[in-house]
Amino acid sequence: MKVEFFKHGLGRDEKEKILECLDGIFLTTGSYVSEFETNFARYTGLDYAVGLTSCTAALHLSLLAMGIGSGDEVITTPMTFIATATAVIHTGAHPVFVDVEPHTGLIDPSKIEAAITPRTKAIIPVHLYGQMCDMKKIKAVADKHGLKIIEDAAHCIEGERDGIRPGQLGDSACFSFYATKNITCGEGGAVATRSEDLGRKVLMLRQHGMSSEAADRHKGNYRHWDMVECGWKYNMDNIRAALLLPQLEKIDSTWKKRADLWEKYVRVIEKIPGIRCPEIATNSKSALHLFTIWVDKDKRDHILRKLGENGVGATVNYRAIHLLSYFAQNYGFEPGAFPIAEHIGDSTISLPFYPGMSDSNLSYVADTLRKIVN
Repeated sequence: MKVEFFKHGLGRDEKEKILECLDGIFLTTGSYVSEFETNFARYTGLDYAVGLTSCTAALHLSLLAMGIGSGDEVITTPMTFIATATAVIHTGAHPVFVDVEPHTGLIDPSKIEAAITPRTKAIIPVHLYGQMCDMKKIKAVADKHGLKIIEDAAHCIEGERDGIRPGQLGDSACFSFYATKNITCGEGGAVATRSEDLGRKVLMLRQHGMSSEAADRHKGNYRHWDMVECGWKYNMDNIRAALLLPQLEKIDSTWKKRADLWEKYVRVIEKIPGIRCPEIATNSKSALHLFTIWVDKDKRDHILRKLGENGVGATVNYRAIHLLSYFAQNYGFEPGAFPIAEHIGDSTISLPFYPGMSDSNLSYVADTLRKIVN
């Protein structure tokens, strides 16, 4: 049997919306993007949302909009995708890592304060695998030291913890609509925020720093535009927004399918010796983005290889990024700097997980994994 790591669930509704978009005039940023931004802001419970080309763009523009740049420091976690840190680097600022909790893989709030210096301007907590960090503790540290919070919520659209959702305690939340995300347009992202000023700044920065966008200039008689900032080319287009709109309407029912599959997975995986799953905190609703297991780190690569040989699509989310060549060479990180993140990075495997996954697929993955481990 072949079990892909991920299969999207796009179907008739998305195809019809795309065709509707193609029959219109505007393919770039226009009415579909505006509609998605309005609906997405409403879903997140925040006041403003700006559609972008990626979560990387969302992180980058959030940092720029908050005035973070050369010489500044931003605290984050090494247990994440590289974009969390490279977005900081692209501003000219310096990423500063702190270690993670051993039972969740999330940034450890108790270790943040020791990493703060006079140059620290912000914290980027990463809501890993779909579970939110302890935002109450992180917010307390940020307020004490006058720091901004930019939440990397690439995995966590549906997440909640202690009655708080992404972006409700932070200054902005950054989301991904990449090919494997819970809602997807292939490539895409968004910033959501409570701040009108921040939302307007990101809106302007996403398209070269221009004072108006193409759709605005298309309305009525031509009006001259200005370039008021040196911005970037990060604007979402109507085609991607058209793909996202039907998925956003179904996001809660799709999450329930993920939750049902998650429970089945846990029941079979927990019976396999030597394997454990990251814990989900109490008073927490995970977005259930990835089904990740932790195995003996000395056996991890063997298990990965054998899974692939038996047709099971599996991957690693993530190796601790401070030990990747660029960070090690440019920032001097060495093994042992963040031991918990390193241990997780050496022992983690993400298994196939998506709402359309059948019971027979799940059973095959579990049986294959059991045979390999045994």
